[in-house]
Amino acid sequence: MAFIRHVQSAAPTTAVSAGFLAVLIGVTSSVAVVFTAAKAAGATSAELTSWVFALGIGMGVTCIGLSLRYRAPIVTAWSTPGAALLATGLQGVTMAQAVGAFLLSAVLIVISGVTGWFERIMNRIPVPLASALLAGVLLQFGTELFTQMERNGVIAVPMFLAYLVGRRWFSRYAVVAALAVGIAATAWQGSWKLDGFALTLAEPSFVRPEFDWQVLVGVGLPLFAVTMASQNLPGVAVLRNAGYTTPISPLLTWTGTVNTVLAPFGCFGLNLAAITAAICSGEAAHPDPRKRYVAGVWTGVFYLLVGLFGGTVGWLLTAMPPALVLGIAGIAVGWLLTAMPPALVLGIAGIGLLGTIGGSLTSALRDDRLREPAVVTLLATASGFTLFGIGSTFWGLLAGVLTLAVGDLARRGTRSAEPSPRATAEAEQAKSR
Repeated sequence: MAFIRHVQSAAPTTAVSAGFLAVLIGVTSSVAVVFTAAKAAGATSAELTSWVFALGIGMGVTCIGLSLRYRAPIVTAWSTPGAALLATGLQGVTMAQAVGAFLLSAVLIVISGVTGWFERIMNRIPVPLASALLAGVLLQFGTELFTQMERNGVIAVPMFLAYLVGRRWFSRYAVVAALAVGIAATAWQGSWKLDGFALTLAEPSFVRPEFDWQVLVGVGLPLFAVTMASQNLPGVAVLRNAGYTTPISPLLTWTGTVNTVLAPFGCFGLNLAAITAAICSGEAAHPDPRKRYVAGVWTGVFYLLVGLFGGTVGWLLTAMPPALVLGIAGIAVGWLLTAMPPALVLGIAGIGLLGTIGGSLTSALRDDRLREPAVVTLLATASGFTLFGIGSTFWGLLAGVLTLAVGDLARRGTRSAEPSPRATAEAEQAKSR
């Protein structure tokens, strides 16, 4: 009995499933972008495998270590906007020069953590604006659930109904039930493609860095900027919205340090996660907020598996035509990359984030004074607007802060234009005479 209780404490079903979903969604949503970025730098098959290895190990180590250290669901991810930037910025750049740019970005992240400047800025952002930022980031996943009902209702509708039934009768396992129904529906539909499975361990490939000032300025600095603005910014918002007051500077220091160590093997950017972190920090991961860190640990375990079996991912990516890879956006880890139907991934992502989206909207719209800036932040972030290679998370927050500043100035001007109570009283006395 004691052993069973220990297992239930270390591996609760909800936390394990949250960790699995976080990795599934994290990898499926952007592995094709990473593949394109590596190919832009002329990566060989061995180097591509090494990229998957380094990223998986880096995310696994940081998720497990930081979650255990701070007893909070600290989830890290590779920089998806960074990968998109590299996909175009690394054209004509050697792999050695690319690694030099990775190292510059990682060292700058370490400096951000050591100096604490990023945390000081984040602590000045009002909670409603941070919540609106998070809601804007997650909104596309919530709406995608209902888009899938139109495209593939045979899968999405039963999943949603299973979630609703679960919320009524077994709320802790509602998301797990939706996933199980989705798997059954896709199996019945015959959407799974299990041919060509090959389990291969990854072999890291070291690349000696070269520091070309043009590549450092043209790739390294923008990689740092988009990682901080488009990834770490909403990542902090997730933690704060979930009620965790974890210090941010040490998280940046450690992710930057691990990134620095693994950069020669292809780890181009590690940062705090947002979407996947929201899955692990919500009630669906564990009813007790103090124990949700276990979901972060299990996320790390699954990421370690991604890294260790990166050879399988690399083999699949090199074996498949690039157009096919980009079309399916790389459906998951190993054989899941080609096996799992996209409707299942998108559907469970939307269901898993419903509670977090609702909580974020509640927090964002609670304060009357901050309601309009929060709405502006939400809409601008959800728009997907990109400028200078920086995503809508940064511009959404900037738009909200400007709206708040202008509103405060307008209120001050209105108050200053109004007569003081003393002047009003003197005017009334003069009238009475």
